[in-house]
Amino acid sequence: MIEPPNDGRELGMATFSWQTWNSGPFSIERKQGKVPGTVILSFRGPFTMRDAYSSLPTMTLKEMLELEPAPGEDPPVKNILDLTACPYMDSSGLGIIVSHMVHCQKKGVKMIAAGMAPRVREVFKLTRVDGVVPIAATVEEAEMN
Repeated sequence: MIEPPNDGRELGMATFSWQTWNSGPFSIERKQGKVPGTVILSFRGPFTMRDAYSSLPTMTLKEMLELEPAPGEDPPVKNILDLTACPYMDSSGLGIIVSHMVHCQKKGVKMIAAGMAPRVREVFKLTRVDGVVPIAATVEEAEMN
C-alpha cells in the first residue's frame, strides 16, 4: 500500500488492491486486462488539473501512471486508457496523457486510448493528438490490437 505524505490534510484514499484511488469527482482505477501484460487505467469523471489534483494526492496520479507491476506480475507491454466514463478533459489532462505516452514509449509499452466521449475526442482532434496517440472505440477493441 502506498501511503501519501501526511501534511495534516485529508488526502483521499490510496490502496493497491490493485489500485483504486477515488475521492471526489475524479478517480482512476487500475486493473489487469484479459490479455497478459495488459494494464487498463479507467478514468472516471472530468480529467482537468483542478479535478484530478483536488481529488487525488499529488503523487498518487504520478505513481499510478508509472505502471509499476504488481507483486508477482510481469511488466506491462500494453496500457489501455479507458476513457469511457471521462466526459471531459482539458489541456492539462491531455498534457498528462501525452507525457504518459512518452513514458510508455521509453519503457516499450504500447499505449492506447479507448472509449472516448465526443468532447474528449474533440480535444484530441483539435490538438492533433489523435494523430499521435492510438485510439480504439472500446476497451475490447484496444485489447485485441
